Amino acid sequence: MAEHDRQQHIKQLAELIRGVDIAMFTTVGADGRLFSRPLGTQEVEFDGDLWFATGADSPKIAEITANPRVNVAYASPSGNTYVSVSGIARVVNDRAKIDELWSPAMKIFFPGGKDDPNLRLVHVSAESAEYWDGPGGLLGKALYFVLSAVTDDPGAMSDTGTVDLKPGA
Repeated sequence: MAEHDRQQHIKQLAELIRGVDIAMFTTVGADGRLFSRPLGTQEVEFDGDLWFATGADSPKIAEITANPRVNVAYASPSGNTYVSVSGIARVVNDRAKIDELWSPAMKIFFPGGKDDPNLRLVHVSAESAEYWDGPGGLLGKALYFVLSAVTDDPGAMSDTGTVDLKPGA
C-alpha cells in the first residue's frame, strides 16, 4: 500500500478517536484472561502510535512485559463512532517523553508531578484497527482496515484495506 494511502487511513482513524478521552485498554494476564481498564489517551495526534500514562506498580506493566499484545477501544455513542485498535505495547520510562506528554490533569494520579518516580508511559504501536462510524440504526455502517499485515491468510482480508505503518513501506 502506498505511503499516501497509509497516511489517509491514519488521518481517518485520528479523526474518529479525536475527542474520546477515555479508552478501554486490554491486556492479557499471566493465566490468559483478558483485563480491560479505563485509561486516558495522552493528547498527541494519532500517527499510528498511542500513548498512555500509568504507574510503575500497576499490574498492567507486568502483563505488557509478559505479553505485549494489547487492544485499545474507544466509544463515542453520541457520534455513533466506535474504534478498536490492536497493537504492540511497551513500557517507557523516558523523562523527556514524559515531560513532552505531561498535562496538569495527570497530577491527580501522580502527585509528585512529572518527576513522580512511579510515572511510566505505555506506548502502543497500532497494527490493526476496526471501526464503526455511521448513522443510527441496528447495524450502522461497519468498516474494517488493517494498518499492517497481521494475518497469514490474505484471502481472509477480502474487502479490507491493508496499510503498513513502517515508514517507506
